[in-house]
Amino acid sequence: DYAKRYWVRKRCEHVQAKILHNLQSCDPAAPFPDQIVPWLFATGLTTHLLLVAGLRNPTVRQRYLAARDLLAEYGHAAFYPALLDLLGCMQWTRAQAEAHLDALAEVFDVAGAVMQSPFPFAADLRPAARPIAIAGSRALIARGAHREAVFWMVATYSRCRLVLDRDAPPALRDRFAPGYARLLGDLGIATFADLDHRCAALPAFLPQVWAVAEAIMAANPAIQE
Repeated sequence: DYAKRYWVRKRCEHVQAKILHNLQSCDPAAPFPDQIVPWLFATGLTTHLLLVAGLRNPTVRQRYLAARDLLAEYGHAAFYPALLDLLGCMQWTRAQAEAHLDALAEVFDVAGAVMQSPFPFAADLRPAARPIAIAGSRALIARGAHREAVFWMVATYSRCRLVLDRDAPPALRDRFAPGYARLLGDLGIATFADLDHRCAALPAFLPQVWAVAEAIMAANPAIQE
């Protein structure tokens, strides 16, 4: 059905606009975590573009798992590693993910305790969110979806760093800086130049995402009937 496909495609275009907006909002003069967050969410939105094309819920924490299942269902499982490679975790092992999650669990509790300034994501770092941010990630890792846990781990650790940078004393900030650096290093982002390269790679990758999204829309019976 042309009308259905038109509106689904419009929603996909809206997701693409959000991807590009996130990239454009990255301030080269800002601290590193402030630059990581827009890149990370822009990168993660590539899964949303596919999920919208498949009429699936564009979930937040489990977006990569949902995208993996969608691609497998529509015969595009071979494309999934490219999404992980774009994020930088294609080669991650379970042990890597577990080590970073252990580090995140500690900084999560500290950030929640010292947070005083208003943050739009404050609720995600409160004790009530721990079962989702920490236990939820651990559950993904336990079921073999360790790479699918990476996105939300990086998002949460980056937010913790933003809180520590604003509200924690220098000694506490310094205590958790190496763990964050190791996390980003395992994503292949050790310097600002690395991040610039990754930001530039994302728009160049979008045509590939669109090609798969178009194929999913063309094969989706709920759109074609």
